[in-house]
Amino acid sequence: MNIDGTAWRTIWLEKDGHSVGVIDQTQLPHKFSTLKLSNCQEAATAISTMIVRGAPLIGVTGAYGLMLALQEDPSDNALEAAFKQLNATRPTAVNLRWALKRIRDKVKPLQPAKRAEAARAESALIAEEDVAMCEAIGNHGLAIIQKLAAGRPSVRQKEPIQVLTHCNAGWLATVDWGTALAPIYKAHRAGLNIHVWVDETRPRNQGASLTAYELGREGVPHTVIVDNAGGHLMQQGYVDAVVVGSDRTTRSGDVCNKIGTYLKALAALDNGVPFYVALPASTIDWSISDGVAEIPIETRSAMEVTHIQGRNNNASSNNQLTTVQLTPNQSEGFNPAFDVTPARLVTALITERGVAAASETGLMELYCDD
Repeated sequence: MNIDGTAWRTIWLEKDGHSVGVIDQTQLPHKFSTLKLSNCQEAATAISTMIVRGAPLIGVTGAYGLMLALQEDPSDNALEAAFKQLNATRPTAVNLRWALKRIRDKVKPLQPAKRAEAARAESALIAEEDVAMCEAIGNHGLAIIQKLAAGRPSVRQKEPIQVLTHCNAGWLATVDWGTALAPIYKAHRAGLNIHVWVDETRPRNQGASLTAYELGREGVPHTVIVDNAGGHLMQQGYVDAVVVGSDRTTRSGDVCNKIGTYLKALAALDNGVPFYVALPASTIDWSISDGVAEIPIETRSAMEVTHIQGRNNNASSNNQLTTVQLTPNQSEGFNPAFDVTPARLVTALITERGVAAASETGLMELYCDD
């Protein structure tokens, strides 16, 4: 995607061929900066501290993390140790384990001297596949948006199509294009009049900081709202569709996404607003069926709830990022990072292979040959 006229991806192999570059998302939207990852530990830290985040991007970063580990020590023991270290960084998104397993399966049969190069090639392939899948998701989602636009009453034809999204499922969450935002980018580039309601997405504010940043750079009209405003907007008829991403989707169509997604789905159902989930195949966990019972929910630091980060606009601060406390000293915080939306609340799943019903039958119709 474009940033100030320059095309960027979220992760890339550096020119030296042995290190990996990433955008430091903890600095956005106030500062655009990049980091170089030179070893497995740095890759693990980038994932756990959310320098990189979003299920697809986490997976690609994990793959490159194994490459970095194998460059230092290609032995079986080092491979397994790096696998465990990287896999433990974020427990909810299934893409991470999927990508790590793919690299491990690729290099394990090889002689140690050939493993790093094989991991490098496979990681690059995973990244390219992610871009292609996300663009395909965008194309399938565009068809849905076009249908929604055409189906509106004639008195609303000149009004923008109103889409609400939660968290960040754009190009910053993937290698490029994104999942939930890919259809929006496609619609905008196709000339459709579209406007996005951007949930702030407490506690880390990925909507306010990252989704708003992306949409602004692309020139997509958008408005940031507090998380609890979505239901009100749906009641008032200001939302034509909700589109979100997924960190893990069960074979039955249950969807695990950023905390607060479940409440948006309930509000959408109550107000007759279609609720779509956009995801690539790597996000589907075919091994589980009951998302509420079986998906591990990451609990992050309570400090993300009790404190908030932003830019200090005081003249003497030089616009530095700062963290401030929101709560009384004695108040504890609890910070589950995700929740599960049952399949019954999902209108459809938008995948790289097409649009599926949120059910095992619906998914199998698209992926029966896998």
